[in-house]
Amino acid sequence: MPFHELAVAPADVDGAALGLALNAPAPTPLASIELAHHRAGTLVLGVLGASHVVTVDHPDGRFSEEVSCSAHVHGRALPGRHDASGYRFHSETTHCDTAHFAALAAQLHERCLTDRDTLGGRFPGDDAALTVLRACPDGPGWRWETWHLYPAADGGTAVYTSSRWRP
Repeated sequence: MPFHELAVAPADVDGAALGLALNAPAPTPLASIELAHHRAGTLVLGVLGASHVVTVDHPDGRFSEEVSCSAHVHGRALPGRHDASGYRFHSETTHCDTAHFAALAAQLHERCLTDRDTLGGRFPGDDAALTVLRACPDGPGWRWETWHLYPAADGGTAVYTSSRWRP
């Protein structure tokens, strides 16, 4: 099942504290799915403690992306945009009012239940405390999107990322 009710408190609880690490040692995810494509190799989507890790095993090499509060150790603060050879990353952080945040959480939860290329994890304490990842092949590489939802009394913070990797 691509949606998991996680029985652990989220380790990352502040979208503003997220960082980006590329090709660092990949932490063990709390939940994961593996996707394969004959031209794009194998991709693993992983939910961390309210954050994510994506790893790609491709005949032309291995790649990893981690977005988490602990990614600062191997990387940098979460950029709005990062481009490197064969890799493109974009992120947006938005504060949502209560109604919009609840609607976004419901939409993402539904996507996890109906799209086999989507992985989601919900953390205890709030039905909107979600991390959701979705991926698809992109020529010889992959594209993926992630949503990190951090509930607050007045709605919550949503961190959206989109990435593209090609060997």
